[in-house]
Amino acid sequence: MEALAQFLPLIVMFALFYFLLIRPQRKRQRTVVEMQNNLQKGDKIVTIGGLHGMIESSDETTITIIVGDGTRLTFDRSAVRDVVDKGKV
Repeated sequence: MEALAQFLPLIVMFALFYFLLIRPQRKRQRTVVEMQNNLQKGDKIVTIGGLHGMIESSDETTITIIVGDGTRLTFDRSAVRDVVDKGKV
């Protein structure tokens, strides 16, 4: 019984750490990966560097986006931070 009393604070701290930090981070990470896997032609996106553009084409690992002046740039899918507007194409 005394051994359990010694480890109980450690167990409680680990449980709090898991539910307050680890679990929410995994959920956010899953959401981001799902968003990156569902990118489609015509989606307006923002990269992790803050570049805004529209997806022209994509394959399994990269996307090609068109920026304001018509320039085409190629990025890794993991460089997409957010989808601003889902394309209708």
